[in-house]
Amino acid sequence: MAPIRVGVIGAGSWTVASHLPNLARHDDVEFVGVARKGPELLAKIADQYGFEVASEDYRDVLDAGVDVAIVASPSGFHAEHALAALESGAHVMCEKPVTIDPESAWMLTERAAQLGKEFVVSFGWNYKPMVQRAKAILDEAGIGSLEHMTVHMSSVTRELLSNTGAYPGSAPETVPEQRTWTDPRLSGGGYGQAQLTHALGLAFWLTGARATSGFATMASPLGAPVELHDAIVYNYDGGGIGVLSGGSAHLGANDNKHALEVRAIGSTGQFLVDVEREAVWIFREGQEEIHLDLTAGEGAYDCIGPIDTVLAAARGSEYINQSPAELGARVVEALDIAYRSAASGQVERRAG
Repeated sequence: MAPIRVGVIGAGSWTVASHLPNLARHDDVEFVGVARKGPELLAKIADQYGFEVASEDYRDVLDAGVDVAIVASPSGFHAEHALAALESGAHVMCEKPVTIDPESAWMLTERAAQLGKEFVVSFGWNYKPMVQRAKAILDEAGIGSLEHMTVHMSSVTRELLSNTGAYPGSAPETVPEQRTWTDPRLSGGGYGQAQLTHALGLAFWLTGARATSGFATMASPLGAPVELHDAIVYNYDGGGIGVLSGGSAHLGANDNKHALEVRAIGSTGQFLVDVEREAVWIFREGQEEIHLDLTAGEGAYDCIGPIDTVLAAARGSEYINQSPAELGARVVEALDIAYRSAASGQVERRAG
């Protein structure tokens, strides 16, 4: 088979630590073009992976002709970069959040469908086997109409979001550019955009939920330019309610492992998915309670699944997109509600 021509738009610290090594696992990947700011690091990355084109202008990457585009630029540029990639004929794997504003997220969803291109969002937990097993059970019988959902996440981002250090999972040779994370014009916000995108991506994938309105409060200790902690109350389509909380944990806490759990109660059952403690429990009326047999480490985060999925789309082989653009757009909607509410001090409704 012909090689899969891959272009990378935004080769920052996380791309170097995760996306490029995960691409390199595939023998049929051809590294065609890479774009990032900073000529020295750009040249180093291009040399390490053998990129044919290395430029500070993303258009040079797309002009080289790619089958797959990895969009990992700052969030404020995702709409422009992902749209251009789609229209160049590429399948897209886009970093979360898909965009900062909901209108752009839904535009990308619609455009990908119109062009017949796959659009994968980097919600890596959705591809973990424990989550896939839970999703399969819930798809088969479900828990009825969503009535209540609690989502909690905590991860080591105190230093990153307060401009006092780096994220422990980043590549040491490419320190994260602080503005990417702490300039709201580029990031859209703090912990919500950096991490709660994952939490909502998991919760909304498992339940199909879509936020209609919400009230949020956010905290920015350490003199941080963006929020480190979030507390949000949501109303969902169909009458369900729920809470979402997220906090920037201390470096070294629980060996820097992410805490993330989703608990939902529906009209005919309820479930728990906890990636920190590797627990999946599902109760449905009239059926035997399910406790999945899991081992330590099964909930550890990686972003292998999204990369494998977009490459499968380019090959024409079988795959299931477990983090589609439509899901990413619902996440953007929910966070847009939260940030508008935190700014206004009032309940805000879904845009549009």
